Amino acid sequence: MEKYAKEEALVKFVAEHGVTRTREMVEAGFPRMLLTRLTRNGELQRLGRGLYATSDHSLTEWHDLAELSKAIPSGVVALISALAFHEIGTQVPHEIWIALPNGTRKPTYHQKLRITRFSEPYISSGVETHQIEGVPVRVFGAAKTVADCFRMRSKVGYDVAIEALKEGWRLQKFTLDELIYFGKLNRVDRIMRPYIEAIIA
Repeated sequence: MEKYAKEEALVKFVAEHGVTRTREMVEAGFPRMLLTRLTRNGELQRLGRGLYATSDHSLTEWHDLAELSKAIPSGVVALISALAFHEIGTQVPHEIWIALPNGTRKPTYHQKLRITRFSEPYISSGVETHQIEGVPVRVFGAAKTVADCFRMRSKVGYDVAIEALKEGWRLQKFTLDELIYFGKLNRVDRIMRPYIEAIIA
């Protein structure tokens, strides 16, 4: 009886946490053997290395970001992937663009990543937290992402940055004050200024 109670407790724990890491379950007092048994009998499903969910867990369009957030909690979804998340522009990322704090080790991950290193204040400013499949996912906000694209235009392309600014404004994804604030923060306000003046003219 106690055995089944522990199984039910683990399934409930995973259901409450959405995508769940093995380490989280072990730290909560559940033995790895129990996790293996529940996965084998189909009550839990393995999503990736060290990542699990309940068998009836439905994957959303942004499931990859939920997985990523669990695996690399220090990362922030950035640049092309952040534009896609905010539905700005026409870029389709073929890898996940993520910003990591300077000095952190390169993570090992089963999906293809485009890693950029952000120092302060760039890594901690303009971060939003969105719930995806029960997982808090950190994504740079729309205005911050546009400013980041201008700051890192050599990586994403000048045309991508300009398109993001125009499309984001057309879709009302940010305010003029937000654009100006993050442009100054990223020290690209002079570069952005003529494009901002054109869209508000």
